[in-house]
Amino acid sequence: MPAVGHTPPIPPPTPPSCSECASKTQPAGGGAPTQTASRMWRSSDGKTRIDMPQTSVISDPISKHTIVLDHLKKEASIIPMPPPGSPAVPPGASPAAAAALHPSSVQVQDLGKSMIEGHEVEGKRYTLPHVPPPPKPQIPGRAMPGMKIPGMKVPGAPSVPGMKAPGAPTLPGAKMPAAPPLPGAKLPDAPSMPKPPGAPVPPQKPKLPALPSIAEVWTSVKLKTPVLTKVTTAAGEHTTYCKPTLTAEHPPSVFQIPPGYTIKPPKPPTVPKPPAMPKPPAMPKLPAMPKLPKT
Repeated sequence: MPAVGHTPPIPPPTPPSCSECASKTQPAGGGAPTQTASRMWRSSDGKTRIDMPQTSVISDPISKHTIVLDHLKKEASIIPMPPPGSPAVPPGASPAAAAALHPSSVQVQDLGKSMIEGHEVEGKRYTLPHVPPPPKPQIPGRAMPGMKIPGMKVPGAPSVPGMKAPGAPTLPGAKMPAAPPLPGAKLPDAPSMPKPPGAPVPPQKPKLPALPSIAEVWTSVKLKTPVLTKVTTAAGEHTTYCKPTLTAEHPPSVFQIPPGYTIKPPKPPTVPKPPAMPKPPAMPKLPAMPKLPKT
């Protein structure tokens, strides 16, 4: 590992190449597959560019940034690469990328050498165990009556000094007559019908263990570029086949932002909103004045 403040070593030079790639995605559960085409450029100093119908991704390990080109909006976004030794794994990273960040949790298997469409390749299989998503943070809401929060008093209904809640008004000299007694015979209660037995609860389906993510990468021995990549996750299977061709050194403009594109500023980090203040309790309604008896 390089010392702090030192520039990390630059990967050894590789032959420049250009690859025509075709990708197929098969969703889990038997959905309809989708196919896409792309082109990958690689320079001798490690720069890469992947062209897709609407976007392009340029990676520059020397400048330590990635450029994303939006060909529809003519915009370019510059994203800094994570520093070496960073434990964070970017969202959607492949098992091969995660292996470089978490070598202790990824199993790497050497698949040896083979031939694919006339290219001598060497393969590796990366197995990344399933990582559950982090729990959602609990956002404190408004305090409800009767809920105790340390260091916070929840106000109750305010009391009006010198006032008591009045009871039901009594009429002077008036008494309610008592209910007349019923004849001594009591009707027997009707027998209660027995309740039918409830339906048995069906057994719960056991939860299957989450499948690990597996990536097979077959790389050209001569050109050091991937020829066949197969990634299998719980979401489905993604296969990419590339046909690399040895080329002369690409012009620098291939790995630069084209003229006429607007550089999109990075989005500032979102600041969580503070919890809303609890609303004060409503004032109690005063009781209506009782009616005076007629004289």
